Amino acid sequence: MRLCIFCGSKPGDNPAYAEAAAELGCMLARQQIGLVYGGASVGLMGVIADAALQAGGDVIGVIPGSLVDMEIAHPDLTHMHVVGSMHERKALMTDLSDGFIALPGGIGTLEELFEIWTWAQLGLHKKPYVLLNVAGYYNQLIGFLDEVAAAQFLKQQNRDMLIIASTPAEAIDSCLTCQAAAV
Repeated sequence: MRLCIFCGSKPGDNPAYAEAAAELGCMLARQQIGLVYGGASVGLMGVIADAALQAGGDVIGVIPGSLVDMEIAHPDLTHMHVVGSMHERKALMTDLSDGFIALPGGIGTLEELFEIWTWAQLGLHKKPYVLLNVAGYYNQLIGFLDEVAAAQFLKQQNRDMLIIASTPAEAIDSCLTCQAAAV
């Protein structure tokens, strides 16, 4: 099994974000769950990859060539896929993964989460996706999504497809539980 982690290329302003990324990386490795992520060595992306690698995990990066040229590609991954565009990156990350977890991040992280959610809503995949709400980072987004559903721009059943977790262990367990139920 492999889980794709969406997260920031920056560390953020709260040490809890990096702590959660490191804990998640270690937990994935210990449970022999492969990590698929954006391939960078910086920010939370670097933290989770380093933690998984140090714990003996399998880490696959998927990065556009333009970001390799900016010298942010992680040099020590189990495998690195260099692709031509961000669109190719997301498609390959999806193909390589059995589920998704979004740690704190910026608009790129949100875009990845929303695209994977949209694909599920359209029936293009049945893989679980989890929002890891570290230190309440996503509280306002969760509230907004509830307002979107209340305003009937999002069916409640589709709103309920997004799993909310508050710890790395809960996020992994949610993915494993959904994966088992789908089999």
